[in-house]
Amino acid sequence: MTLRLETITPATLDTALAIRVRSDQEHLVAPVVKSLAEAYVHQETAWPRLIMDGDKAVGFLMAFLDIHWDEDPNGTDIRSGLWRLNIAEGEQGRGYGRFAVEAVADEIRRRGGKSLYVTWHPGPDGPEGFYRGLGFELTGETSGDQTVGVLALG
Repeated sequence: MTLRLETITPATLDTALAIRVRSDQEHLVAPVVKSLAEAYVHQETAWPRLIMDGDKAVGFLMAFLDIHWDEDPNGTDIRSGLWRLNIAEGEQGRGYGRFAVEAVADEIRRRGGKSLYVTWHPGPDGPEGFYRGLGFELTGETSGDQTVGVLALG
C-alpha cells in the first residue's frame, strides 16, 4: 500500500463524487457531494481530501480545523477533528480508515492542536467500535443526535 491524501481538484472531482459507502452505511455518513458543498461554504475551516492507495481512490475524508464549537456559549472552545469519513464500498477493512484518522491527527498536530474530535451516529450499526478501537474517548457530549469522541494527540 502506498497511501496518501490528495487535494480535490477539477481533475479529481468526479473521482471524489463517485466514492460510495456500503448501502447499509448510507444513513451514517453524508455523501461526498454534500461534504464538498459544505467545504465550499466553510472554506476557512474545512479540509477535504481523497484517500489514495497508489493511483486508486479508496475513500474521502473531511476534517474541520479550528472551529468555534457550537455547544460553547462563550465561543472560546476551539476544536479540530474529523468531520466525514467515507471509505468506498469494497475497500473497507484494509486499514484505510485508520490511515485517514492518523493523517488528520498529523495535520492537527502540525497546526499545534492537541486533540482530535469526531462525532458518530450511536447504535449497533454505527462506527463507535472503530473509533473507540483507535483510542477515542467519549466526551459525554452530543452534537445534534451524534455522540462526540476525542482522541488526545499528546
